[in-house]
Amino acid sequence: MLTISELAKAGGVGVETIRFYQRRKLLEAPAKPRRDAGIRHYGESDIRQLRFVRAAQQAGFTLAEIAGLLALDKGRDRRRVREMARLRIAVLDEEIARLQIARQSLSGLAQICAHGDDGPCPIIESFSS
Repeated sequence: MLTISELAKAGGVGVETIRFYQRRKLLEAPAKPRRDAGIRHYGESDIRQLRFVRAAQQAGFTLAEIAGLLALDKGRDRRRVREMARLRIAVLDEEIARLQIARQSLSGLAQICAHGDDGPCPIIESFSS
């Protein structure tokens, strides 16, 4: 059994993150026991769920989508989970394309900027116009 701070440490997050996930219904808050000065205790299933939430976030899922994934896990709806993953991949592909365009643009501006120190900075000017 773990305290909230031990759970947070095991999941690589802060205590406030645990509480935030509980408010968003991504993690359950255990009932306060009558003894032990009201300290809540968490178990292995809480660690697994916390790690699931963090891994899903790293895969690019929003908190709302993660809540949906958790609900789907209870029903074992693999088809719907696959569809959610495909949609998330499409969004990530769009974001990657946008970031690549931004990188190319900034790279070009940096090259122009490297050709001299006289006059206004082309990078600053491009952001101002």
